[in-house]
Amino acid sequence: MVVKIGIVKSGNIGTSPVLDLLLDERADRPNIDVRVFGSGAKMNPEQVEDVVPKLDQFDPDFCIFISPNPGAPGPARARELLSEKDLPAIIIGDAPGKGKKDEMDEQGLGYIIVMSDPMIGAKREWLDPTEMAIFNADILKVLAETGALRLVQKTIDGVIAAVDEGKEIELPKLIITAEKAVEAAKFQNPYAKAKAIAAYEMAGAVAGLDMKGCFMTKGYENFIPLVAAAHEIAAAAAKLAAEAREIEKSNDTVLRTPHMKEGNVGCKLDLISKPSHERR
Repeated sequence: MVVKIGIVKSGNIGTSPVLDLLLDERADRPNIDVRVFGSGAKMNPEQVEDVVPKLDQFDPDFCIFISPNPGAPGPARARELLSEKDLPAIIIGDAPGKGKKDEMDEQGLGYIIVMSDPMIGAKREWLDPTEMAIFNADILKVLAETGALRLVQKTIDGVIAAVDEGKEIELPKLIITAEKAVEAAKFQNPYAKAKAIAAYEMAGAVAGLDMKGCFMTKGYENFIPLVAAAHEIAAAAAKLAAEAREIEKSNDTVLRTPHMKEGNVGCKLDLISKPSHERR
């Protein structure tokens, strides 16, 4: 059986660019077929109302909607549209989505909230395309190297497995904290684990400072240092996350979980070895 997955991307968080790639990293996984529909950088209700209905063209077994702030007008409209469909749907969002989990429960939606996928410093006096790309690269490194993206992948793989086996889908209700992220990474060295926790928490702190700079501070001479500082924290968090992985590399204990030729997930720790079935 081939499981069909529809993904709608509206706006962008750090997880967005690689979400579909996490499920098929070598582009040869035989048991899934994915289509991505997007509204680009904009995430207003009019863009959402245009793009969400495109899922019907693909007729997926389940769908994923990913955007910043699931409570914002556009994502909120997307949740309404998805709740009206006879289609299992998962919302992936950043920390503000935690406050909407009860609403998503009532709407019959699953959710994955990535707590340290932070808001960018979106002030014209500060943010240009280059700075935007650097910020997203730093956040992507944090999410990858701390285990957060592996947990996203593992959670969606669980839904895929249920569909593949003809079982009823149990939609995820997941808030990804630092502790849950590093557990998914399976750090073997306690110092590496500590550095990863620190990196994840630092990335989470970026959002508060960017929020202050973007919405609570007037005058470019006042808000530019705040958003610049937030991006410096993101860069430092990326370096710390890389240090955690380097410790694991030095011990030859980096966990790898590739998708196997049957579509299931493999597992290995030693670099010079072949993956076996994933450990739990």
